[in-house]
Amino acid sequence: MSEIERNKEIARKFFVSMSNGDIAAIIDSYAEDVKIYTMGNTLISGVSDKARAKEFAGSVLGAFPQGIRFVIHNLTAEGDRVAIEAESFATHVSGKPYNNKYHFFMRLRDGLITEFKEYMDTEMVTEVLCGGQKRQ
Repeated sequence: MSEIERNKEIARKFFVSMSNGDIAAIIDSYAEDVKIYTMGNTLISGVSDKARAKEFAGSVLGAFPQGIRFVIHNLTAEGDRVAIEAESFATHVSGKPYNNKYHFFMRLRDGLITEFKEYMDTEMVTEVLCGGQKRQ
């Protein structure tokens, strides 16, 4: 299997783990020096490391009692980089539907994610995940 095909498979497995709420598998997918970027100015935006991701993953996934399902629409890879267009389907603990659209960027090294960037509809994040609260 080529490096590109292997990286695509790692990305697919990562999103299966996300859809299954498998926090251990998600965290194990990250290199020790990973940088995780959540874009925008929402309450959940910013840059995280592996330790912060471990703390944060449970609270985000826990906001969806019936789980959150990710569907990959397009996946493109070149060298150590993978670009993913995806969509999520879930019901938030508040009862509000959460159907967001994303572009994710992954950089990999030795089969682990070293960089992960999440671009999404930040208005939906503020409305549903953050209960309408914005950064001051």
